[in-house]
Amino acid sequence: MRFYSGKHKHHCGIDLHARSLYVCVVDGEGHVLLHKNLPAEPQALLAALLPFREGLVVAAECMHCWYWVADLCAEEGIPFVLGHALFMKAIHGAKAKNDRIDSEKIAQLLRSGLIPQAYVYPRQMRSTRDLLRRRCYLVRQRTELLSHIQTLNNQHNLPAFDKRITFEANRAEIFDRFANEPQLAASIGVDCTLIDALEEQIRLLELQLQRCAKIDDAQAFYLLLSVPGIGKILALTILYEIHTIDRFPAVGDFASYARLVKCAHSSAGKMSGYGGAKMGNVHLKWAFSEAAVLFLRANPRGKQLLARLEKKHGKAKALSILAHRLGRAVYHILKRKQPFDADRLYAAA
Repeated sequence: MRFYSGKHKHHCGIDLHARSLYVCVVDGEGHVLLHKNLPAEPQALLAALLPFREGLVVAAECMHCWYWVADLCAEEGIPFVLGHALFMKAIHGAKAKNDRIDSEKIAQLLRSGLIPQAYVYPRQMRSTRDLLRRRCYLVRQRTELLSHIQTLNNQHNLPAFDKRITFEANRAEIFDRFANEPQLAASIGVDCTLIDALEEQIRLLELQLQRCAKIDDAQAFYLLLSVPGIGKILALTILYEIHTIDRFPAVGDFASYARLVKCAHSSAGKMSGYGGAKMGNVHLKWAFSEAAVLFLRANPRGKQLLARLEKKHGKAKALSILAHRLGRAVYHILKRKQPFDADRLYAAA
């Protein structure tokens, strides 16, 4: 975890909400200069901070509406620090807690160099990343509808579908099974209508996302496609969740951020287990886990590697190790700007 250690004349902590914010400004010695509740409006915030603009730094906790504050600070040339939500929650433990207290704590942590940092994703690519995450949500909704059709089929003890109903052409037979049950046929009809609508929206989103990737960083996009098991969607996910590989000074930092390694807890030389399973980027964890499975398709050398790892660690851990290897490979691919080299992966394993 990185802590912000910059030195400034004025430190502003903001307890941010959707419609309001509580501002606290302290000087270098920790004296409170401003403590005020404001509406969540750019002009109100700028007016309150105007007397303290010299040497000012602003910090807010990472929550759903921090975008506009970060963008406002970038436009005004004010350094902005985004506090990591999980670590901030641990630090904020107190007997009394309210917006006034929280804003001062954020300001004092910022002044002391103890505020844990989260990454401030730049405005230019942020909306595309959020659109990609929205696509994942639509895919999950589509999967739930397909599962509901399978559940109805099983509830009435009907034979399994001959073909995968994931594909639109194979869903024609569904209505014939429930022709004598009008209510069930209506339920299936709703599911199929929603599935068709979702598939069309997903298709359009994927085309738009690919166009954006070719504009934002075409080289990185095509380098990611050189990795076996990483297709267009996984490449888009990795590209936009990373933003730039230069934000990770070492491959271990990237592996930790992608949740590909466990963090050991020890004291007095004794291991007490592992922690931090939810620290990092869940979307990268999913992408590399999927890539590890797809990497094995039509890949005899990959299957041999997995067999060796399974013999030593078991199947579940072997796949996790393979995902870790792919994550390290992606780091070096983007860092060196060179396509995937299978020999290096197998030699390292």
